Amino acid sequence: MMSLEEVLKKYEPVIGLEVHAQLKTQSKAFAPEEAIYGALPNTSVSVITLAHPGVLPKVNKRAFDFAIKMGLACGCRITEYNYFDRKNYFYPDLPKGYQISQDKTPICRGGSLRIKLQDGSTKNIGITRIHIEEDAGKSMHIEGEEESFVDFNRAGVPLIEIVSEPDIRSAEEAYAYLVEIRKLVRYLDICDGNMEEGSLRCDVNVSIRPKGTERFGTRVEVKNLNSFGNVKRAIEFEIVRQAELIEKGESFTQETRMFNAETGQTYSLRTKESLNDYRYFPEPDLTPVYVTQEWIERIKREMPPLPWELFEKFTKQYGLSEYDAEVLTSERDIALYYDEACQYTKEYKAVANWVSVQVKAYLNELAYTIEEFPLKPKAIAELVNLIAEGKITHNIASKQLYPLMLENPQIAPEVLAQQHQLIVNANTDELLGIVKEVIARFPDKVEEYKSGKKGLLGMFMGHVMRATQGKADPKLATRLLQEALERS
Repeated sequence: MMSLEEVLKKYEPVIGLEVHAQLKTQSKAFAPEEAIYGALPNTSVSVITLAHPGVLPKVNKRAFDFAIKMGLACGCRITEYNYFDRKNYFYPDLPKGYQISQDKTPICRGGSLRIKLQDGSTKNIGITRIHIEEDAGKSMHIEGEEESFVDFNRAGVPLIEIVSEPDIRSAEEAYAYLVEIRKLVRYLDICDGNMEEGSLRCDVNVSIRPKGTERFGTRVEVKNLNSFGNVKRAIEFEIVRQAELIEKGESFTQETRMFNAETGQTYSLRTKESLNDYRYFPEPDLTPVYVTQEWIERIKREMPPLPWELFEKFTKQYGLSEYDAEVLTSERDIALYYDEACQYTKEYKAVANWVSVQVKAYLNELAYTIEEFPLKPKAIAELVNLIAEGKITHNIASKQLYPLMLENPQIAPEVLAQQHQLIVNANTDELLGIVKEVIARFPDKVEEYKSGKKGLLGMFMGHVMRATQGKADPKLATRLLQEALERS
């Protein structure tokens, strides 16, 4: 069996992704009932979803809003004249027997998405189209049961399908692209991006060609991959499988395959359909939708900051390293929390450290979102300012004041510090007395210090800090110690 490394020396993979993102609308794409994940089977359905005679679908305008948001974020051209098509195909979990989709008039065309690879390089992946369609229900094959069961709750849930250009050249690039898609739909708040719940799913198109050639090889589609890891594994397996067939002189046809996560292998599902097999024709029960320039401008005004915009702000305006900015922008709400905190301080790096370490640790421990975090961004900024101004030490801030703030989020950090006597002791006379007491207890160490062992200063500082319960002004205490030791 050939290794992936051997294959990549001779062949170049050509990969395109079709990502299906369920939209976070209140109701379904063409029916009024709620789209609820985890509801009891067949409880979120209506006569429209169940295709009762005489019922008519109605377009969910919010689905268009969300699709336009995604298109604007990717730099796509927004289609003005939109109509829906019937995709006629055997859908056992769509009662109509067809899917309402956009074939000839996808809402978005063109555009691209920039990905960042492990070596720090970036690459633009082209977007072919983004179109709106409805999801199918879910067929369930329960072990021990003779019949299959169908849950129609998901039937009719609005999706956008994001189809990339075949610009991806490795499993790593496909992984990075999918990560960026998930980050973007979460930033836009149009999809929760949970692959494990099926709200973000991916089909992968893979072919290979000899290095240096331009002609595409035979394309194979791997359907319904439900995790980032499985996308990567399926691509790598398919690259090697196709190469081995070519090396043996065997031909293979365009087909649809599935991925077995347990074996790490793909297997054939069916010969790939052509567009003719779907028998598209315009949906007669839905009127066309005109997207006006005013509509687009309204969506532009509603757009949140995008991840790359915040990354640039954090690195250029706040002076963060690319690593710190990457960590903070990985989640929209964390990024916005940090950005708001920076409106109340100039200590941008210190705030980044607090948000990335202490705040995120608290959230992870309690499985909280940032919305559930008890402290407002301003409170973290005020805490950092107290440290920067020398009013409290970092040690006291992290071990004493921060826990007190979590218990009393309505009280300002400086007020809490004063109430609990945590403010740094900057009284020169008082500190000098404590310094003299410490030096008097260790005459032998004083002689060692004066003979050149300057590292003993840390030992003396430790005793001063213990004597003041950590509340001595570190800079003042250090200066007084050095002066006292030199005079001894």
